[in-house]
Amino acid sequence: MDFVWAVLVGGAICVIGQLMMDVGKLTPAHTMTILVIAGAVLDGISFGGVSLYDRFIDFAGAGATVPITSFGNALVHGATKELQDNGWIGILTGIFELTSAGITAGIVFSFLAAVVARPRG
Repeated sequence: MDFVWAVLVGGAICVIGQLMMDVGKLTPAHTMTILVIAGAVLDGISFGGVSLYDRFIDFAGAGATVPITSFGNALVHGATKELQDNGWIGILTGIFELTSAGITAGIVFSFLAAVVARPRG
C-alpha cells in the first residue's frame, strides 16, 4: 500500500504543477518556484512539534520526497535545524547542508549534458 500512496501523492503533485502551466498559463520557472515555496511553507507549519511536510513524508514516502516540493522542505528544514544548533549563522550554512548533493549533481550533470549535446544556435 506504501507504493500506491507514493505514486498517487507524487502524481498528484505533478498534476498540480501541470495544471498550473496548462490552465494557469504559468511558465515552468514560475511553476517550479511556487512548488518549492509550497514545500518550504509546509515545513514551516508544525503541529505537535512535527512539521506538516514531515507528516506528509511519513504518509507518502517517496511520493513526497521526490517532487520539487521536497527541495523547499529541505531548505527550510536544514536552516531551522542549524539555527537551533548554531545560531543565526546556521541559517546560511543549514540551507546547504541537506541540499548540497542535489545542487552539485545538477551542476555537474548540466555541464556534462552541455559538453555532449553541443546545442546549435
